[in-house]
Amino acid sequence: MSVAYHDYYETLGIGREATEKEIKTAYRKMARKWHPDLHREKEKAAAEEKFKRINEAYEVLSDPEKRAKYDTLGANWQDGQDFRPPPDMDGVRFYSSSGAGAGGFSEFFETLFGSGDLFGRTARKSSRGGSVRGQDAETELEITLEEAYRGGEKALQLTTREICSLCGGTGHDYNAFCSRCGGTGQVAGGRSLSVKIPPGVHDGSRIRLKGQGGEGIQGGARGDLYLKINILPHPVFKVTSDDLETEIILRPEQAVMGDQVTAPTLDGPVTVKVPPRTRGGKRLRLRGKGLPGKQGRGDEYVRIRIDIPENLTAEEEQLYRQLAGLKKGV
Repeated sequence: MSVAYHDYYETLGIGREATEKEIKTAYRKMARKWHPDLHREKEKAAAEEKFKRINEAYEVLSDPEKRAKYDTLGANWQDGQDFRPPPDMDGVRFYSSSGAGAGGFSEFFETLFGSGDLFGRTARKSSRGGSVRGQDAETELEITLEEAYRGGEKALQLTTREICSLCGGTGHDYNAFCSRCGGTGQVAGGRSLSVKIPPGVHDGSRIRLKGQGGEGIQGGARGDLYLKINILPHPVFKVTSDDLETEIILRPEQAVMGDQVTAPTLDGPVTVKVPPRTRGGKRLRLRGKGLPGKQGRGDEYVRIRIDIPENLTAEEEQLYRQLAGLKKGV
């Protein structure tokens, strides 16, 4: 019976002459890249499968005995080809797999090493390590501009990855991959949190929730949860750092003669004095009406837009005709 060959060196992105340190460095890099927690829900299944294959490659290449046995196959085998154990490989014992990777390893692995002592070395190493602090986690929290300015409280539903109760987070169930978590050490879960938003948070800033991150292993403390603030677009204000910008519409006569008009602010409407002969596009500055910042509160800028009224009375239209006549006579 043939099985698909696995190129463990290619899986970790290293050459066949890689040192023990290079193997460990490559494994850590690939494990971080493909850890299921770092991928969106729709990508988790593919990431978990890749994560398993990375673990399998490291299990072989980090163990001198397993690596030597694997290297005996030579470099001529190519990934994707069928592998049949050659009959003339003295000193190399092959196994018949009776479960097609039931423990989480591939058939190729079990053909070479069987399924009896797959994780003995790794599991013992984990048991000596004692408690391990949980991983920090980060997610986005969408809030309104008003919530960013005034603060408040917001309910948050979290999709989490909790320590697998079957394997205790090791990823190993006796001599095989844990059947519940697939070797990742974690399972999907969910939690509800009530988050206090401090006044004056900015887009992109982070709120730290101590002890609300990943669950620790063997009694280790939970990690922290970081909430990255994402301020939703506002129908009235545009945010630029600590400053705000909004727009008011003037009639032509207001722009020419000047006027007292109302402008919106986060503290409520205020009266703004428009000077005579104000052009469209001009910005009027309202000091201290922006968002709180390190240097104090920012400003609000009111941009002027001039528009013609949709409906004019006969008298108004006549006045515009007179104005147009005056301009022609200049």
